[in-house]
Amino acid sequence: MPPAFRHAPRAQTLALTLALLVSTGALAQQALPPQVDAALARAKVSRDAVTLLVADADAGRAPRLAWRSQVPVNPASIMKLVTTYAALDLLGPAYSWNTPVYVEGSVANGVLNGNLYIKGQGDPKLVLERVWLLLRHVQGLGITTVSGDIVIDRSAFETTVENDPAAFDGEPLRPYNASPDALLVNFKSVNMTFAPDRAGQFARVSYEPPLASVAMPPTVPLAPGECGDWRGALKPDFSDVNRIRFNGGFPTGCGEKSWAVAYADPRTYSLRAIGGMWAEMGGRVGGQMREGRVPAGLKPAFDFESPPLAEVVRDINKYSNNVMAQQLFLTLGLTQKQRGTFEASRSAMGQWWRDRIGTGEASPVFENGSGLSRDERISAAALGKMLQVAWRSPVMPELVASLPAMGVDGTLKRRTLRSGGAAHLKTGTLRDASGVAGYVHGASGRRYVLVAIANGENAGAARAAFDALIDWTAQDQ
Repeated sequence: MPPAFRHAPRAQTLALTLALLVSTGALAQQALPPQVDAALARAKVSRDAVTLLVADADAGRAPRLAWRSQVPVNPASIMKLVTTYAALDLLGPAYSWNTPVYVEGSVANGVLNGNLYIKGQGDPKLVLERVWLLLRHVQGLGITTVSGDIVIDRSAFETTVENDPAAFDGEPLRPYNASPDALLVNFKSVNMTFAPDRAGQFARVSYEPPLASVAMPPTVPLAPGECGDWRGALKPDFSDVNRIRFNGGFPTGCGEKSWAVAYADPRTYSLRAIGGMWAEMGGRVGGQMREGRVPAGLKPAFDFESPPLAEVVRDINKYSNNVMAQQLFLTLGLTQKQRGTFEASRSAMGQWWRDRIGTGEASPVFENGSGLSRDERISAAALGKMLQVAWRSPVMPELVASLPAMGVDGTLKRRTLRSGGAAHLKTGTLRDASGVAGYVHGASGRRYVLVAIANGENAGAARAAFDALIDWTAQDQ
């Protein structure tokens, strides 16, 4: 509550309230800052294609700017702000995921006479280094050979969360299209490194991880030419899930290059990755790698713990990781509604929004919590209110620290302010949506909530106008 309200008589309080409302209404219709208006005109982006809000972070005054702020829009990856703040608020920054490992049978002379089970529970950061540590822990139990099967249990997230990786934009091999998984290993991607050997006229190819039962050529021939479209020059063929092929060559003009692709059969990726890494570490399996359920009553031999939520949230927001955001979204359904489905997560998020943010602004429309969606919606007013609530919350430091710092890191590393001001903002970009939202540090010492989103065919061209708005916000003296 603004200081003027605290000790005012009732009539005076009413008058101040009405003045605030009138001021807010006037601001909603005010002209845009000249530099923002000019940048929109240069980019040929209509004023009616953008929604803008600049307000005190502590909600003590009427907004400095509110332009079409009540209009629900597609926020693209800015929706990750809502998912990550909800998770920090509901679960706490120290929350972590456990991946239990079960040993069924006796161990003697390095051999497990039975099955080994690994149960996924949604860990968003089970990257290769951590899978190696998990398997090394298994070997630390005295197991180098599993006489039975290695079984992965993915039942914590129901199979309805799986989707066609090509459905969103026709790019099934892009890692950002990976679908969530209770046992999400390395974002279901393979990183290929090409190192040219000009004396031998070939490039060595290394793969992380090695995938069990997938043929991966160790070399590709060098081909004359500049580096340019080196991926196209390789003429890759990923259509056969049991073999990676390159029908072209690696250009001689290239130095070492890396390329991450999503594996063509995402459902079997975890099995193949764990099987390939186990073999590379000298482990053997007498039976098969398969999916299944942990037998009832079997106790875990150990729990493999994830990094804390604060670290996971940082990865999600700094680098706009879609599948990690969806893992977190599903975790909210699993922890709050005891079901690992998008439907349960939407219910949990809706309830949290009503309880924590309130009903003064229209509730967001949630789909998967990552912003990789054509259907998710939120208004600038609603998002601004959430950012104000977050600013006053105990988890504010973790949320702000997770956002890209303008000109410093993450998705804003290469964007700097002319004013030299500072801002922590989440970016969002789709084919027809673009924007930024977060906190701007004013030259006066005040802190502002800023939301700027464009929707439409030319949405991406609004970036210069949004940068001008951030500068205008920072220059508040």
